[in-house]
Amino acid sequence: MMIRLSDFRSAALESKAWPFEEARKIVARMAKRREPPAEVLFETGYGPSGLPHIGTFGEVARTTMVRHAFAAMSDIKTRLICFSDDMDGLRKIPDNVPNRDLMRRYLGKPLTSVPDPFGKHESFGAHNNAMLRRFLDQFEFDYEFVSSTDSYASGRFDRALLRVLERYDEIMAIMLPSLREERSQTYSPFLPIHPESGVVMQVPIEKRNVESGTILWRDEIGKLYETQVTGGRAKLQWKPDWGMRWYALAVDYEMSGKDLIDSVRLSGQICRALGGEPPEGFNYELFLDEKGQKISKSKGNGLTIDEWLRYASPESLQLFMYHKPREAKRLYFDVIPRHVDEYYQQLSAYERQDEKQKLGNPVWHIHAANPPRIDMPLSFSLLLKLVSACNASDRNVLWGFIAKHVPGVSPATHPDLDRLAGYAINYFNDFVKPQKQYRQADALEREALEELSESLAALPRPATAEQIQALLYDVARKRSRYQDLEAKGATPERPGVSLAWFNALYQILLGEERGPRFGSFVALFGVDETRLLIKDALAGKFLD
Repeated sequence: MMIRLSDFRSAALESKAWPFEEARKIVARMAKRREPPAEVLFETGYGPSGLPHIGTFGEVARTTMVRHAFAAMSDIKTRLICFSDDMDGLRKIPDNVPNRDLMRRYLGKPLTSVPDPFGKHESFGAHNNAMLRRFLDQFEFDYEFVSSTDSYASGRFDRALLRVLERYDEIMAIMLPSLREERSQTYSPFLPIHPESGVVMQVPIEKRNVESGTILWRDEIGKLYETQVTGGRAKLQWKPDWGMRWYALAVDYEMSGKDLIDSVRLSGQICRALGGEPPEGFNYELFLDEKGQKISKSKGNGLTIDEWLRYASPESLQLFMYHKPREAKRLYFDVIPRHVDEYYQQLSAYERQDEKQKLGNPVWHIHAANPPRIDMPLSFSLLLKLVSACNASDRNVLWGFIAKHVPGVSPATHPDLDRLAGYAINYFNDFVKPQKQYRQADALEREALEELSESLAALPRPATAEQIQALLYDVARKRSRYQDLEAKGATPERPGVSLAWFNALYQILLGEERGPRFGSFVALFGVDETRLLIKDALAGKFLD
């Protein structure tokens, strides 16, 4: 079949941005169909035994990026469903819920049959589903929520479940080689719901009847039951369930973590055994904490969604998710400032780029081809240093410095900068301030700082960041410790300046290891204010 291309689509078909690479796989999939499909279905999955987390956000955000890329290449309508496995049995009591004794009586029962320990919803599964929808809605994702319990009980999966019963032997042949010998002796893809206790039973199937659509099994006391596999009376083990769902819903695209590669392979084989076509997709790498260890919900290491959003915008988090999804990345506090600043840099560059460059710009994917125009006169890194220097505990203090040195800027004219100022204060107070370590200047550093202060006093007012930066270089070049003869364009008469000079400035004056261009910081903070900072630092006022 032919797929019409818009002006953007020729460039999209050649773009090396990973969402377009993924979207081209779906274009090729659709081109194989005899008839033009009515829609392309994207899916993400959610296990509601716990609250949604940053991995949930990443999967939905990345899938949405692929969906937008596909929409730039095809006229076929798309849908994204967020599927909740809320019919799973409650395996253990979460540590972070009230009324744990009440929940203990419901171990083994479907999550939607367990009372809500918070007392707000009809079940624990419904509570976590509501959290998922609220979580996704705050980011304005376009999705449809689908419940496993509703899908099984309503008969939506009945035809597919009868197909699983019919292809039982083929599915067992796929699954058994992947199981330990002990597990394989009792394994069945079907998990009947006990008609009396309501528990999701993991029991061997003694007999199956394809004509009547039933399975025979015994409970723990040996009582024999015959259960219909349809109508929510039984569910599937999760790998057969995944493959069945792809078949029943005709899912075209679903991504998953690298830890599920084998599960994707087995579920794909099951989908084919049922007569379906497994979806396109790829396996993304998992996140690492500050020590390079895999992030675990049970360990609580790494960074949570709420923490990121306390210190930065959702767009910066989406940028983090966009970059190199196939590489393991550290997800910790120190990655935030860089991604905040890069987001605004990419946003600023977008308007100057041609079509091909725009398609490779992350903001195209973050904002579905319609990024906003935002004037951001200051970087997040610079704001952090300003907060550090003036000890601002609220935005009014910070805005006093900003308004003084950046004419025509106010919270009313630049609301995004105002929002960034709030993030900077939070980040500084929670993460930078506790780590501050000032050090005393040695004799050479004291001499250099005293000269710097005198030279700053002689600058014309208002001094520009470039003038201040040139002065910083002049002071450093006089001292061999800070000369860099290997720098580009350096000569013995005019050597370059090493980073050691600027590191010393930040360590002595701000108690930090490094920062943005120091000339820009002084221009924002103020020449007189910087001279006072130097005076106080040399007097030892910042030392413990």
